[in-house]
Amino acid sequence: MISLQPTKGFLLIAEPTIIGDMSFNRSVVLLADHSKEGSIGFIMNKPLEYHLSDLIPNITTEFKVYNGGPVEQDNLYFIHKIPHLIPNSVEISCGIYWGGDFNIVSRLINEDKITPKEIRFFLGYSGWEATQLNQELKANSWVIVKNIYKKDIIEKSYNSFWKEKMIELGGEYLLWSNAPENPSYN
Repeated sequence: MISLQPTKGFLLIAEPTIIGDMSFNRSVVLLADHSKEGSIGFIMNKPLEYHLSDLIPNITTEFKVYNGGPVEQDNLYFIHKIPHLIPNSVEISCGIYWGGDFNIVSRLINEDKITPKEIRFFLGYSGWEATQLNQELKANSWVIVKNIYKKDIIEKSYNSFWKEKMIELGGEYLLWSNAPENPSYN
């Protein structure tokens, strides 16, 4: 059942029935763009074992890097809430921005003028072709919810994010909030 329509800045919550999908199982995805041409988002709760300093040698500060999705995983992307410091940023919604001048980002990080509470980095992104996301919604693969955290979603802990959303959705989702990630462990 589709209740809300995909909208920039909204969240896609993976239905509990997406079991075995390594990319999207228990994912919370921030939709960065949605149009008739397709959709782009970033998985907010799948940290990788890398830090930014592992990927960009001239950066000395440790920022977590997240798995943004299965598309272009060899590219680094970022969202942030500091457009006044990062030129060429594009607003997603609610004070959350995507991209900008990475040379300036690198310099500001090394000068300790950007903190992990202001920016989040991703390898890859989640992408859907023109009608693909709508097909997945009709197949009950996702629940769409408003981003109640607005720009503070960047600070949101990834550990229990999906579980919290299951509890907020209530009803039959409450049962899934405490289920093991792999049902065979039950």
